[in-house]
Amino acid sequence: MTTTINYRYDFLLPGGQERSFDLLLERPGLDLLPTATAEPLPPWTRLDCCQCDNCPLRVEQHPSCPIAANIPEFVEFFADAASYEKIDVRISTDERSYVKHTYTAEAISSLLGIYMVTSGCPIMDKLRPMVRFHLPLATSEETTFRALAMYLMAQYFVSRSGGTPDWDLRDLPQIYEQVQIVNRSFVERLRQSAIHDANLNAVVRLDALAAIILISLDTGALD
Repeated sequence: MTTTINYRYDFLLPGGQERSFDLLLERPGLDLLPTATAEPLPPWTRLDCCQCDNCPLRVEQHPSCPIAANIPEFVEFFADAASYEKIDVRISTDERSYVKHTYTAEAISSLLGIYMVTSGCPIMDKLRPMVRFHLPLATSEETTFRALAMYLMAQYFVSRSGGTPDWDLRDLPQIYEQVQIVNRSFVERLRQSAIHDANLNAVVRLDALAAIILISLDTGALD
């Protein structure tokens, strides 16, 4: 087994512009290994720029938002892209590859989701285990199933270690309610970067997936 997990996203935009993003996650904690980033970081990456209401971090110890600090080049590349544009994306993992001709916002959200849960945000960290079995370009049904399966697996280990498992999923909604606060604040943060709507709607799409999970739990729609 290697010491890292690799996800590579290759994007081909309508005008012929190409760009690849390689994400390396360190085992076993799934921490995103830093890559060279342009300095200085843009102002919208500062922690106190549209800081999330539920963020426990302090500017004195963390001058930059941990998520934002990892994505300036990513955001800049898609700064002029519109959500409705069709692009080609190829995602390569250690096990297999995925290819799809899809809308820009969907392609961006698939990659952005990895950045958001592996960069060290204390709120998004709760979703980090899902990255180990990342499913690129997942549907809402696939995402709901993966979220519930991962949570119930966690409860099994809680039970095995002598704790009290949450088999009824009572605490799961609170996790996704906190995630939604981060998603919505992050949209406001990205607005400060004077970008087009593709990056913004990529986060909106992630937030919609979180909302679908909450609705499923609230209405009994899982049945």
